[in-house]
Amino acid sequence: MERVSGASNWRLVLRREEGGGITVLRAGTPDARAALPDRIFDLPVTALGDRALAPERQGDPVPPGAEALLITCVPPEDGAAWDNRSLRDLALPEGLEALGDYALLNCSSLKTLRMADGVSRWGGGTLMNCRNLDALHLTRTGPDQGEALAWFAGELSRELDVTIDGPGGETARLLFPEYTELYEENCPAHHFDYSISGAGYPYHHCFRQKRLSLKEYDALWKDFLGMEHDKRAALRLAWRRLRRPVDLGDGAAAAYRAYLKEHAGEALRLLLEEENGEALPLLLELAEPDREALSAACALAREKGATGALAALLEERRRFPAGLEKSFTL
Repeated sequence: MERVSGASNWRLVLRREEGGGITVLRAGTPDARAALPDRIFDLPVTALGDRALAPERQGDPVPPGAEALLITCVPPEDGAAWDNRSLRDLALPEGLEALGDYALLNCSSLKTLRMADGVSRWGGGTLMNCRNLDALHLTRTGPDQGEALAWFAGELSRELDVTIDGPGGETARLLFPEYTELYEENCPAHHFDYSISGAGYPYHHCFRQKRLSLKEYDALWKDFLGMEHDKRAALRLAWRRLRRPVDLGDGAAAAYRAYLKEHAGEALRLLLEEENGEALPLLLELAEPDREALSAACALAREKGATGALAALLEERRRFPAGLEKSFTL
């Protein structure tokens, strides 16, 4: 087996294609975060084969016409399994064009997938049993929008956290709320009844010719709030659109901001729980929290040891006259 150095640890089985690209037939890593190389033997990696990352296939023999390659970075611990069962964050090659059937089958720990928006061929069951995958980071390398986001939104009904880096350096961050499709057997009628629960269905299906219009995405907000919905999901959605306002119209921005102001305390808690506090000044400007919400956020920041966030919150609380604060002396 040939050995080369790289950014991640991989045991690969690959095939050189006549067109000049590389198809990865098997890929196994012990790493929790790993990136498949963009190029191997100075050729672009353009495809993943059937069940390429399936844990149970990593011990299969090298088929005729293929070759094995070991890529090493920091050596893993002795006894580490090269079977992707620990893989939580995966970056796919930039030039990838096709994923085979069940390419990521049973990658049950995988939570975040990073890839370019150029894949045009998706195999059946590509994400089968990827039960924790809920974050997608897309990079657009050209002016035209690809089909990857539409494909993922259609395949996964769970809440999706999507980041899109555009070719001009702009970054959009979107949330696609969860929904559930239910099939219930109706025995007397000898058929199944189909129903949808959750307010996220329109978001997962707001594509035209497999392209997303952010204007149409934002237009779903009013109806979303009118349905039974997860308030934390609504806060994430509004906050992410305001923080990364790519193609955000004035009317939509006002509606998102009104929701943040109405739920300022919950928004502050959400940011302190899920983020590092870097964007706290922007949230304070948008949500305009009252003294009670700021005091609760200060307590949480102290609990978490977030000194930078605490300083910003205390400074914001100075907007309120000290005389309005109740004090009790025994």
